[in-house]
Amino acid sequence: MKKLVSVVMLVALIAVSTLMVVTTACAEELKMVGAISKIEMAADGRSASATLKDSKSGEEVTIIVTDELTLDKFKDKRIVEGDEIRCKFEKEGGKNSSKIFRKTAGC
Repeated sequence: MKKLVSVVMLVALIAVSTLMVVTTACAEELKMVGAISKIEMAADGRSASATLKDSKSGEEVTIIVTDELTLDKFKDKRIVEGDEIRCKFEKEGGKNSSKIFRKTAGC
């Protein structure tokens, strides 16, 4: 009986650890600092697309922004094209979804 419980617990532990690895591998979280080259607000105002030029590689990356605080800053012109931004985003399904989107010098 004790062996059976031990085997079941071991199998459960392996299953849980495997699932944790699989879920973390789905979305890749990246960090970037760069200048905004383009901001496009959606027609409904619930999202925006911001194109940033990475300060390290020079590559342009388009990031989808959906949080209300950042969208309000776009609308109020507190964040405009040319501002340097520090952001974290998840690369998932061919889209880059913003997690953190802030000016490097503060807002």
